[in-house]
Amino acid sequence: MTVQHDVKNLDLAPGGRYRIEWAEQEMPVLRAIRQRFEREKPLKGVRISACLHVTTETANLMHTLQMGGADVILCASNPLSTQDDVAASLVANYEIPVYAIKGEDNNTYYEHIKAALDHKPHITMDDGADLVSTIHKSRRELLEDIVGGTEETTTGVIRLRAMAKDGALAFPVIAVNDSDTKHLFDNRYGTGQSTIDGIVRATNILLAGRTVVVAGYGWCSRGIASRAAGMGANVIVTEINPLRALEAVMDGYRVMPMNEAASIGDIFVTATGDINVLDSQHFTSMKPGAIMCNSGHFNVEINIPALEKMSSAKPRLVRPFVEEFLVDGKPLYLLGEGRLINLAAAEGHPASVMDMSFANQALGAEYMLKYAGDMQPQVYTIPEAIDHEIARLKLEAMHVNIDKLTPEQEKYLSQWEEGT
Repeated sequence: MTVQHDVKNLDLAPGGRYRIEWAEQEMPVLRAIRQRFEREKPLKGVRISACLHVTTETANLMHTLQMGGADVILCASNPLSTQDDVAASLVANYEIPVYAIKGEDNNTYYEHIKAALDHKPHITMDDGADLVSTIHKSRRELLEDIVGGTEETTTGVIRLRAMAKDGALAFPVIAVNDSDTKHLFDNRYGTGQSTIDGIVRATNILLAGRTVVVAGYGWCSRGIASRAAGMGANVIVTEINPLRALEAVMDGYRVMPMNEAASIGDIFVTATGDINVLDSQHFTSMKPGAIMCNSGHFNVEINIPALEKMSSAKPRLVRPFVEEFLVDGKPLYLLGEGRLINLAAAEGHPASVMDMSFANQALGAEYMLKYAGDMQPQVYTIPEAIDHEIARLKLEAMHVNIDKLTPEQEKYLSQWEEGT
């Protein structure tokens, strides 16, 4: 009997299964955790509701949680991030309830979140904090069963810290994004590569010689800037933080306000987590043919309502995921409806970096169950020892060895008497 679901087409399941298995080969850390989970069943009887991008890598996380004894359900954390064949395979081959369809409208998106919450979770697993915020706004009856949650991304952590600061957060949440084995690799290398992949797949343009404007210089933006520069682009960075702006200068990029960059750039990529980073005054200044896309979690970084209002003609889809707007008689192009371009037009992060991110999710859920009784309704970071163990397992899988301190070296580092 097929588990409950709302996916595009279960006939897509065979292809999805092959792709899930392909990704699994690149996820040795998660595989090692799954093998232990299967033996020990640390999540036995625990209901987990997950709101994540429905990709091959997420499928391997869901399977790991399932092997650990958890009763899991999955919905999409973005209307354009679902891989329909993967969603079908999770239902048909792994018997995991999934509510996700690529291109679902806003109402369907929130109906799917409702379905995931109807699971009455003990643990929430978010990418953007939509489950947590919905529970606090309209499903507070679920709070009595919830032990805690985990959060995958920068945007979600920002929302959760704001809730905690206001005293609104009702249960503890682990900020997976704050783990070094997450943001230093997933955000930088994963977002960098997959964002460029999404832009190139959507447009088929040559980056060499183009001017790419990257909004923000957090870990995601650093990765995007690095990959764009590596493909021959001239990179401009815009920032509000003087330290990050200084880092961008020292890394060799031009730094200037967006009002100046708007008339120079050929391609604009936002990754800040804030609203209206590209706004009406920037659209007016842009060159004919300028391309805009977003790699932040929500589609608010480009002011799309303003762009639509300024356009003298109805937007037309000139390629899949490429909309043309006419502003002051010049064409401007928006990719992927302003949503995560790396998932809207491409496949998201490579499995090898998601291996560490989802290892943090799996171990974060296990940690939450063990220690939730000692935790307050705050945002927590996974302990350094777990972070280092994930890094150790990754190095081991890559056949990379590192040095160990000798007893003499350990003694030297632990005392203060000896000087020069």
